[in-house]
Amino acid sequence: MQSFTSDVTTLSLGLFIARLVFGLLLAAHGAQKLFGWFGGYGLGGTAGFLESLGFRPGRLFAAAAGAGELAGGLLTALGALGPVGPALMIAVMVVAIGSVHWTHGVFAAKNGVELPLLNAVAALAVGLVGPGLYSIDAALGLERAWTPALVVAILALGFLGGLANLALRRPAPATAKA
Repeated sequence: MQSFTSDVTTLSLGLFIARLVFGLLLAAHGAQKLFGWFGGYGLGGTAGFLESLGFRPGRLFAAAAGAGELAGGLLTALGALGPVGPALMIAVMVVAIGSVHWTHGVFAAKNGVELPLLNAVAALAVGLVGPGLYSIDAALGLERAWTPALVVAILALGFLGGLANLALRRPAPATAKA
């Protein structure tokens, strides 16, 4: 493997910083949905928004989205349970892309796919690389449990879970204009 450095400690430090910032920001996004923290709308507001997108019952989908982001972000930040946290994050981002951002193009300035796509790809990358030396998994000796096939399967389940969520969506029929 070629990198700027072959020092595992330095590589793991870089991965730790990326995991920590990325994971905590996604966890905070989940806390916005669930609890209204950090300027969020809380479960009620998020439920109303998701119902307007066709996710019924909105409260259930809001709780699932918020919990996926909160748990996925915290697991990723801690480096716990290998690819499970990134898979949860991927599932929520697939839903966000498919239900909100896809029709707005690429860039975030027009509410496009840019930010959720970056989040999904970052989650995929962290999930594939693993948590590194500075993680709960490494401290507990669990990193050996995550075989490449298992990692790919769990990340694929996250993607498929997002698609399944989109399949449950039932947008309201368009009203005819008089």
